[in-house]
Amino acid sequence: MIKILIADDHAIVREGLKQILADVPDMEVCAEAASGDEALKMIRADGWDVMLLDIAMPGKSVLELTRIAKQQNPHLPILILSMYPEEQYAIRMLQTGADGYLTKESAPDQLVAAIRKVAGGGKYISAAMAEKLIEELKPARKKPLHALLSDREFQVFQAIACGKRVTEIANDMALSVKTISTFRTRLMSKMNMSTTAEIIRYAMKHHLLD
Repeated sequence: MIKILIADDHAIVREGLKQILADVPDMEVCAEAASGDEALKMIRADGWDVMLLDIAMPGKSVLELTRIAKQQNPHLPILILSMYPEEQYAIRMLQTGADGYLTKESAPDQLVAAIRKVAGGGKYISAAMAEKLIEELKPARKKPLHALLSDREFQVFQAIACGKRVTEIANDMALSVKTISTFRTRLMSKMNMSTTAEIIRYAMKHHLLD
């Protein structure tokens, strides 16, 4: 039996995922979380074989959750569920330690296969994304500016784009205001930006916002 943890802040999404899995005889949803903070508590517990993590939840970020989960249990399969297209986040999530990336749009058709793949020790991405990953290996390919950011810088970038202030971001990430300000300065330098408005416009243009 493959025991599954679902972490998503939308109850209707969690119910939909459970319905998809309800008729699968060797799969069972044994735990749910509605925020990153709830998921963090469950990560530190035990009792499941695969984690389904929504990419955008309140509280602890999915990047941080993935990193913590892999530190505590490197062999625990993590499948990211996202409303965003694969090309926006999949590569970064896989680099962080996730074992698969599945858009919610494709979940009804691919969820069971994706869970089986990561539960068996494999990696799951779509065929189209596999081609993009191959393209990423080509040195001549120009990457988008946000691909230049470290995970921490990208987290701060996302938070700023969502309208959060430095003090709020510091509280969310359990870091000092000075550290967050440093990340902000670095990311704006890397992306050749000077204002918050530029960050927001860029995030909207590249579909990096909820």
